[in-house]
Amino acid sequence: MDSGRHHLLLLLLLTTFLLSADSSSASASDQSEKVTLALYYETLCPYCSNFIVNYLIKLFDDDALLSIVDLKLIPYGNAKIGSNLTITCQHGTSECLLNTVEACAIHVWPDLNDHFPFIYCIETLIYEHNYTQWESCFEKLGLDPAPINDCYGSGYGNELELRYAVETNSLEPPHKFVPWVVVDGQPLYDDYRNFTSYICKAYKGTSVPTACSDSFLKTIPKENAIPIHPERYTEETRKSTLSRIRSAITRWMRQVNMVASV
Repeated sequence: MDSGRHHLLLLLLLTTFLLSADSSSASASDQSEKVTLALYYETLCPYCSNFIVNYLIKLFDDDALLSIVDLKLIPYGNAKIGSNLTITCQHGTSECLLNTVEACAIHVWPDLNDHFPFIYCIETLIYEHNYTQWESCFEKLGLDPAPINDCYGSGYGNELELRYAVETNSLEPPHKFVPWVVVDGQPLYDDYRNFTSYICKAYKGTSVPTACSDSFLKTIPKENAIPIHPERYTEETRKSTLSRIRSAITRWMRQVNMVASV
């Protein structure tokens, strides 16, 4: 494919992304009090899986806090697009596969309560260095793999990834690493693990969650943040983490079974 056509296709993707953002502004106004929490990540990045498994999960431990958040997951990260629109991922073809699978999950099950358990399950396996068993998440969560397989096999998943590429590459300021966490358009830089405090500070509604009672005092200015990515990264205690993971998946399974029995 020549470079002219390549640039034209990227321009069309960017236009589609911008139009989509404009069209969603009306519906977003209905939830104007919600704080947008966007996570730009890639699946085989150890810092990303650590963040999802050990930190982002805390949102789901507090229904009141979750109710004020519009969580968006963008699985693309530091991938690159070649001249023929092929995508090369930082951690190889397995990462490209899992990025696309998670993109398909978001598309197939657009409700956060539907796609997040699946993504969380995959990221847990990645955290445990067992990502090749990712398909076991279908059985664990009682999900039909056919829609995901169709999305990936048809090439639509690759189209979703190209859209995520445009969105990621359009960030202002540009992302410097992953996970790149953004609250209401403002990147948290190295203080991303403290995202709850920024959510609470940005929230303009009247029903303030208990978790926000003093969280706004904990935000750290960019210039004072202690760099933790990636050189100073340390894992949490593995035993307690895996226990919480199992409890979370068990809770979601109960909810799935309750809905299915209605």
